[in-house]
Amino acid sequence: MTKRQIARLAIVLFAMVPVSGAAQAAKDSIVLAMQLEPPNLDPTGGAAAAIDEVVYANVFEGLTRYGPDGSIRPALAQSWDISDDGLTYTFHLHSGVTFHDGSELDASDVKFSLDRARSEDSTNAQKALFAGISDVAVIDPLTVQITLANPNGTFVTNMAWGDAIILDPASADNAPHHPIGTGPFAFKEWIEGDRIELVRNDSYWGEPVALASATFKFISDPTAAFSAMMAGDIDAFPGFPSPETLTMFQGDPNFSVIVGSTEGETILSTNNKAEHLQDVRVRKAIAHAINREEIIDGAMFGFGTPIGTHFAPHNPDYLDLTEQSAHDPEMARQLLAEAGYADGLTLRLMLPPPSYARRGGEIVAAQLRQVGISTEISNLEWAQWLEQVFRGKDYDLTIVSHTEPNDIGIYARPDYYFQYDSAAFQALIAELAVTSDVEARTELLHAAQRMIADDYVNGYLFQLAKLGVANSKIVGLWANSPTQANDLTEVHWTE
Repeated sequence: MTKRQIARLAIVLFAMVPVSGAAQAAKDSIVLAMQLEPPNLDPTGGAAAAIDEVVYANVFEGLTRYGPDGSIRPALAQSWDISDDGLTYTFHLHSGVTFHDGSELDASDVKFSLDRARSEDSTNAQKALFAGISDVAVIDPLTVQITLANPNGTFVTNMAWGDAIILDPASADNAPHHPIGTGPFAFKEWIEGDRIELVRNDSYWGEPVALASATFKFISDPTAAFSAMMAGDIDAFPGFPSPETLTMFQGDPNFSVIVGSTEGETILSTNNKAEHLQDVRVRKAIAHAINREEIIDGAMFGFGTPIGTHFAPHNPDYLDLTEQSAHDPEMARQLLAEAGYADGLTLRLMLPPPSYARRGGEIVAAQLRQVGISTEISNLEWAQWLEQVFRGKDYDLTIVSHTEPNDIGIYARPDYYFQYDSAAFQALIAELAVTSDVEARTELLHAAQRMIADDYVNGYLFQLAKLGVANSKIVGLWANSPTQANDLTEVHWTE
């Protein structure tokens, strides 16, 4: 071999050696998996948690926002003032904020978004958040004044929900399939049935994010989720659907297992206006037929906290009422006999795709069978569940996690899908809305928890744990879920 050939070979071999240390570019893309595909991408026009899991704090922003610790932080509003009577909120917006299409955000966009959310024809799933607003006024381009009909101690928190994000009037109608927000990531592409892609918004008004792109992959099957994670096809699965395999990741230094809490009250939701379920004795029988620990062990492999009412155990105002509906099959049979169903009855159990629902549903059906209640199980896709159960109220029982924070107020809506209509409860929540004293609010929240437990509105199962698996070099993912989100604003790779 000549000297020239040797020199050429040395050059080739050197080129094949990867550059290390500071010269090697840090990884700046991420592939996250989700079990459910969102039905659309407009958080103001849909109830599915999967919508916010993609767009909250990433694509869309509101006046305020949730932090990873559950605190309420400024977002598009850099500050706000509250009048002495608690009726007027004046929000001061950041300057220099633009939407992804280049149009500037100003106070008129806030007015449009809030007026749209509270209008008579609003399709907002959390329309009650805006019901107390009597007027939204533009003071100047960076100042908006919101007047309430009555004081509301949770109003700033309400503005942090995904349902309260700010839209541009010019692009609002396209938000379901081409969302244009003000966030640090812009929508790139949605391949339905497969993935959604986001890219960094280099014109972002706030702190720049580390990631240049993010892909949300949809993997509904728990076995496929495990395989994809192990193969490295995905970098993280923040809501990992296969708890039985977590031990296999815990012993592997290539992965981080993240166990936290969520706002997800997992319930055996009950149609209170269905023929057999209008009788509180039947609902109470169902509650006493349920063995929560068996459901948690069988469906969640031990991950989950039993609940006896619709309230998160980590909330300071939580009241433990699990003993009120303790597992008591004999009492359940007695209650059914008193209600005229000594020979049993048959109910329809509609199950959405999440594994906690499908696995839990089979266990619940077996428990109900032991006290004389037969179930006809229907496994529904998410869009079917939203249409038939949530909107159509065509069901008897279903299992679902309500992941919205502090959402006991949904029981004050007679037209909500479980159709609980209690004037006493509605009055209690109305009083809570105008009460700011901390001790008085605690008393009212305790009373609210007792009331729905006494009425056995639903079967209360467990608080959903947040189970995540990620590449061990990824940092910044939320451990807990104070709201339904995969916030990527602080996510980055380590060397």
